[in-house]
Amino acid sequence: MRALPSLEDVFEPRRNGLNVVRLALALGVVLWHSISMVGAGLPWQPAERLLLSGLVDGFFAVSGFLIVRSWLSDEDPVRFLSARALRIMPGFWVCLLVVAFVVSPLYLVLTGRGVDAAALEDGASYVGHNALLWIFQEGIAGMPAGGASGDDGVWNGSLWTLSWEFVCYLGVLVLGVTGLLRRRWVLPALFLLVLAVLAAALLPALDEVHLVKHAARFGLMFLAGALLHQFRHRVPVHGALVAVAAAAVVLSAALVPADYRLVGALPLAYVVVVGGALLKHRLAQVRHDLSYGTYIYAYPVQQVVIGTVPGLRPLALFALSVAGTLPLAAASWWGVERPAQRLGRRRLPARRPVVGSPAQVEDAAQRVKIGQTVPEPDVLR
Repeated sequence: MRALPSLEDVFEPRRNGLNVVRLALALGVVLWHSISMVGAGLPWQPAERLLLSGLVDGFFAVSGFLIVRSWLSDEDPVRFLSARALRIMPGFWVCLLVVAFVVSPLYLVLTGRGVDAAALEDGASYVGHNALLWIFQEGIAGMPAGGASGDDGVWNGSLWTLSWEFVCYLGVLVLGVTGLLRRRWVLPALFLLVLAVLAAALLPALDEVHLVKHAARFGLMFLAGALLHQFRHRVPVHGALVAVAAAAVVLSAALVPADYRLVGALPLAYVVVVGGALLKHRLAQVRHDLSYGTYIYAYPVQQVVIGTVPGLRPLALFALSVAGTLPLAAASWWGVERPAQRLGRRRLPARRPVVGSPAQVEDAAQRVKIGQTVPEPDVLR
């Protein structure tokens, strides 16, 4: 029997569908918020659990795969941290400004309240309090209001995951600088440790310790993607295996209602990473990534739609939200995110010259070549 190809054989940095996968995950988050924000639900609880958590978890798995790959292709801490910050922060800061000084005043006008100095002052406070990724102020002058899911006073319920994404980046940096990332036992040991913490967080004594739950959840999914990269030479790849892994994720949501990730973390990572690697069709080769902009702008757009067009059903809210979000996502990509990445490539320090044996030089040159072709990873978020 012919052996199956490995993930290392199949994954091509310039020819994969990960941008499509991430956009699909972001649109899935919009769909879930369209359901939950009008107070609706799904008749089958496992599907609701996966929409609630699995989509964002998929982002973290993809990031774990790509971020570890990025570090191993260029182990320079300054370039690594600068590239990560330039990928997240400019788009995030502009989003805060747009919500504070465009979206919320527009919301006031459309709802007949009018814009006053107090609202603009609170908008400035919104930007200042949230500028370092951790969300301390969720609303502006009592806005927004009108959602049925308890999201009154929350302008952007998606942004809170970005701080955990950046914490994962810092974890890779620490492991990389200390040399632990190249020790084969470290990532599996960390995965098992975080899995145990996630299981312990389900105990009644820790039920309200949300910081531990969030850290374990996002850390586990990021490590699942990182493990796929570490063992990419041994991970078999086939479309049928993606279907089996997807079925395992659904079964884990049905059979482990306390937290599907206890069983489904690695299968979900396999679905999104390997599924993206197998997408070779030309229509899936999307060079411009709108997933981050979609993720960070959809929620405020949805709040405006709910506040100004009452009585919408979930699918109608989804359609209007996507129509309002994609232009903002495109503007974010071409006007903020892409220019920031280009600026970083021009301004960051040049790679250090390689010194060593001919074999080491050849290996380093190959890693540099790979690193130059790897698309900048996105969040999840």
